[in-house]
Parts: sequence; structure tokens; C-alpha cells
Amino acid sequence: MDVAILLVLLLFVVVVVALVGWVVAGYNRLVRSRVRIDEAWAQIDTQLQRRHDLIPNLVETVKGYASHERETFEEVTAARAKAISVETPMDQAEAENGLTQALGKLLAITENYPELKADTNFRQLQEELAHTENMVAGSRGHYNASVRAYDTARQVFPTSVLASAFNFEPRDYFEVETLEARAAPDVSFD
Repeated sequence: MDVAILLVLLLFVVVVVALVGWVVAGYNRLVRSRVRIDEAWAQIDTQLQRRHDLIPNLVETVKGYASHERETFEEVTAARAKAISVETPMDQAEAENGLTQALGKLLAITENYPELKADTNFRQLQEELAHTENMVAGSRGHYNASVRAYDTARQVFPTSVLASAFNFEPRDYFEVETLEARAAPDVSFD
């Protein structure tokens, strides 16, 4: 066999092995990114479940002092039920926005009941809820960073070719921000 043919064949094998190696490495990178997103979502889900478990106790405690606030209790209960039933990050974010607004109303009515605010059980539940909200925020940041890294890897060339070929779909961010929170407050000195 001629040396030139052997070198061409060897070069062809090296190019094929390099191409296969690149495909495998890119595919595995995308899979790892997708798994990180799923792991981060599981962390959010755990914290949201903790939040959802605290709410009935908080409602019952407030009911003991403010039993005539039935509409608010029903709103919180309905918002919690909706938040528990959804699955996608986008739907979960929307449901959590509604639950946060309902909880805000519940906590606002407590201002009218000084004896409730002094109740040890209520204060403890409020502290646990605040801690859980912080944990959700941290988990949400980790999740969104994972989605950003995945989407970046999925969209940059040449990995975008692999992402398209192997059907790596975009993922939703988990944003629990309401339009009211984004709006600038009205300030008036009148």
C-alpha cells in the first residue's frame, strides 16, 4: 500500500473521530445543562411545597382572630389550590403571583388585630413563611441561571446545530414578578 494513501486514510479517520468526539461532547453538554435545570426546578418545587404547607396553618391562625374575613380566606385557599395543581414554570409563576397577592391581603388584615400580631404561633408562621420565600427566591435564581446557560449553549454555533438535530427545546424562566411590582410607585407631595 502506498504511503500517501495510508496518510490520507489516517487523516480521514482522525477527522471522523474528531467530528464524532465533537458531537458526543456537545450532546453531553446539552444533556448536563438540561439535567441542571431539572435539578434546579426540583429545588424550587420543594420550597414551594413547604410554602404551600405553611399556608393552611397561617389561614387557620388568622381565622381564630378575624373570622369575618371569609372572602380573603377563600381567596388564599383557592390560590393555593391553583398553585399546587400547575406544573410548568410559566404556569407556576402565574399561580404563585396570585398566591402572593392573596397572602398579601391576608397579612394586611392582620394589621387590624394587634392580639394576632402578638400571637407566638402567628409570628413563628410568619417567620417560617419569610424564610421559605427567601429560599424560593434563591432557588429561582439558580433555576433561571441554569435555564440561561442551557439556552445559551443551545443557541450558539456550532452547538445550535446539535440542539436542533437532537430536538433540545427551550425552557421557560421562572419569574414570580407581578406587573404591580414592576410599576414605579406614584409619589405625591400634595
